[in-house]
Amino acid sequence: MTKKYEFDWIIPVPPELTTGCVFDRWFENEKETKENDFERDALFKVDEYGFFLYWKSEGRDGDVIELCQVSDIRAGGTPRDPKILDKVTKKNGTNIPELDKRSLTICSNTDYINITYHHVICPDAATAKSWQKNLRIITHNNRATNVCPRTNLMKHWMRLSYCVEKSGKIPVKTLAKTFASGKTEKLVYTCIKDAGLPDDKNATMTMDQFTFDKFYALYHKVCPRNDIEELFTSITKGKQDFISLEQFIQFMNEKQRDPRMNEILFPLYEEKRCTEIVNDYELDEEKKKSVQLSLDGFKRYLMSDENAPVFLDRLDFYMEMDQPLAHYYINSSHNTYLSGRQIGGKSSVEMYRQTLLAGCRCVELDCWNGKGEDEEPIVTHGHAYCTEILFKDCIQAIADCAFVSSEYPVILSFENHCNRAQQYKLAKYCDDFFGELLLKEPLADHPLDPGLPLPPPCKLKKKILIKNKRMKPDVEKVELELWLKGELKTDDDPEEDASAGKPPEAAAAPAPVPEAAAAADGAAEGGGGAEAEAAAANYSGSTTNVHPWLSSMVNYAQPIKFQGFDKAIEKNIAHNMSSFAESAGMNYLKQSSIDFVNYNKRQMSRIYPKGTRADSSNYMPQVFWNAGCQMVSLNFQTSDLPMQLNQGKFEYNGGCGYLLKPDFMRRADKDFDPFADAPVDGVIAAMCSVKVIAGQFLSDKKVGTYVEVDMFGLPSDTVKKEFRTRLVPNNGLNPVYNEDPFVFRKVVLPDLAVLRFGVYEESGKMIGQRILPLDGLQPGYRHVSLRTEANFPMSLPMLFVNIELKIYGPDGFEDFMAMLDLKELNAKQAKTSADTAKEVQNDKTLKTKNEKDRRLREKRQNNVKRFMEEKKQIGVKQGRAMEKLKLAHSKQVEEFSTDVQKLMDMYKIEEEAYKTQGKTEFYA
Repeated sequence: MTKKYEFDWIIPVPPELTTGCVFDRWFENEKETKENDFERDALFKVDEYGFFLYWKSEGRDGDVIELCQVSDIRAGGTPRDPKILDKVTKKNGTNIPELDKRSLTICSNTDYINITYHHVICPDAATAKSWQKNLRIITHNNRATNVCPRTNLMKHWMRLSYCVEKSGKIPVKTLAKTFASGKTEKLVYTCIKDAGLPDDKNATMTMDQFTFDKFYALYHKVCPRNDIEELFTSITKGKQDFISLEQFIQFMNEKQRDPRMNEILFPLYEEKRCTEIVNDYELDEEKKKSVQLSLDGFKRYLMSDENAPVFLDRLDFYMEMDQPLAHYYINSSHNTYLSGRQIGGKSSVEMYRQTLLAGCRCVELDCWNGKGEDEEPIVTHGHAYCTEILFKDCIQAIADCAFVSSEYPVILSFENHCNRAQQYKLAKYCDDFFGELLLKEPLADHPLDPGLPLPPPCKLKKKILIKNKRMKPDVEKVELELWLKGELKTDDDPEEDASAGKPPEAAAAPAPVPEAAAAADGAAEGGGGAEAEAAAANYSGSTTNVHPWLSSMVNYAQPIKFQGFDKAIEKNIAHNMSSFAESAGMNYLKQSSIDFVNYNKRQMSRIYPKGTRADSSNYMPQVFWNAGCQMVSLNFQTSDLPMQLNQGKFEYNGGCGYLLKPDFMRRADKDFDPFADAPVDGVIAAMCSVKVIAGQFLSDKKVGTYVEVDMFGLPSDTVKKEFRTRLVPNNGLNPVYNEDPFVFRKVVLPDLAVLRFGVYEESGKMIGQRILPLDGLQPGYRHVSLRTEANFPMSLPMLFVNIELKIYGPDGFEDFMAMLDLKELNAKQAKTSADTAKEVQNDKTLKTKNEKDRRLREKRQNNVKRFMEEKKQIGVKQGRAMEKLKLAHSKQVEEFSTDVQKLMDMYKIEEEAYKTQGKTEFYA
């Protein structure tokens, strides 16, 4: 960034955690040996950066849990295995309720299905409560998962330091494994020796011996950064061993700065800023005094937070959160309870916890009548032979995890197949477990009147909204009064279909056909589309008989059957929303794309996977985001490309689960066609070029690797399976690709586009991936840290790439675009900024410095908005000029081609005439 940005990624770790405490630990896992299932008196600590929870007990190896992989810390937990329970109670007493109060369960994972549960027993209940609270504070740190390569190297060094053997020392062989995937064992141990560390395979090291400086030096010995050295030489022209200040300024402006940025808001790099960078990363004092950057200092800069691939402020809350709910994309889940297939799959309460902790803000509950004497409502996939879980257990899990990772509203999408008696229980459990978290009635300043917009997320913090069918207000009022008096009949009408409201196994249903099961998804909630409409007519499990108490809890998310865009405009009711199976949604999108976008400006829509996706695969969400659909619901249990796009996109804005849609998808005076390939009014098309130079720590195996680079956005911007590097064999440590740049020549709408890196083994198995939205992408030589398939951070694996971004210009006109003069606009904006400061300074009504500072901030914010609009307008004019030039150029080429063809035809005729006539005689 041209302006210095302090990336404060550390959440202060409470002293109680860094000091540590002695706990007992037990682990219930079939793979664990009997000796390891119970560990006495282990000292547990958290490091000062909040990277690890680590522990060590007498006579055992040390171990760690990476906190960025910890999804939850829960109260309680006692062993199910009687042998482990016996060991635990012999040490801690047989009072199980008291033992439960002293216990914590730490959940860690690298996807949403395979959870590892670590159980600890604290000295007392107060310690357990305190550790749970403090650990929850430092987990879900979105910024800590985006630290720079150098910090990740430090993190790995810390992990090695904590993984000690029984004696408390660090085995050299664990250090050697770090580099085993690309170098010979002999070379690795030689480098270890050169770094001043013990080189015997069975040797150990103390913490004092194994310093980070030695590990960092070892890294550069084993993995020399020839790629950075080549770049360094190209800057210095090979004439000296340092980059001069002048050369560094030129490099930063030509390679590391986005040329599309306004020079007033994002000034060019100059001496002062570049001197700061040299001072921060150059260790040689003599070079620092001369403002010179050595190769080592250059490496430190390129591997620092200063050189992140995205603007790091995008990871914080940077979007306005005071717009109507319909103006946001909302991170949403489909059939949240399923941990596997849609047919015959397993239902799990844990899935509600994991999706909410991952930032999801809309979860789905398919509610059915329970069996047995207690008739507890259940959650399952109807007519699909899936297992059942209790509704109340789901609600309790939601109450516990709803606002751990985000304080913005959670929407519960009920697919309600219960009779009235059991709907009463649905309402009661929501009321009991959620309490004040449940939004039971509309906000006073946002009544449910036609023509009024939905409330903004900022006014719904820590609120849970229920999406369920609602009675007509007058009927609801009457029945609610009857119910409060105890005069309302809650049993189903005896004349109603006998199968309605019964558990799915008992209902007279057809065989579990995927289409039928999925069609029910829309029917019970008033969904849209042909599948849902057919289901509403034929599917016996759905019911329109709503309990008044549950009905009264529904406000800003009232599902209705979609009746068309014209009807929605006529009604103009923002709190009415419809659900569409992906196929039905796509049909509406193809037929009435602009109408669909405009509908989503006013009210919310929810998209869900079609019924034939029995394997819980996902559809591509991008096409529906392009239309402004808010709840593009996906199967979180499947870590496929669509889910990677989803989680990569929602990593921005603090990972809060809400993203403000682009301006042109919110404003009533703008029309946007998501299938158009022409420039969008007010948006400047871009060109993006990506050169994949090298990889680092890609795999712990000696395998061949290759990299794919894709782009997803508007249909015209989407390029996939086209750009792939060569395969580098037998090197998972530091392969060098050094490919020619992959060029995405014209990106019509950068605001909606994302860049995807996929790294694969030669077999095609994915190693890691990363999704980077173009909105916030930084050009230049950058290190891109990778994520797992489920988008969990991988500490060491990364790519070194060169990204170029610039304003799009048709082929042959790039030089012309570069010559377009914006100096007049920049001068005008600079003058405006100066005049604003002078005006505020001379304003006699502002008595104090604080008042003047506040007024200046307000005016500057207004200026910035105006400057950005002016910049956009310049870009639009340039785009139009380019289109005119392109047309003129095409016309001239066409006319020239015609003339050439005429000449060719004439010559051909003359040649034929020459061949047919006799030999010509010449006379002097």
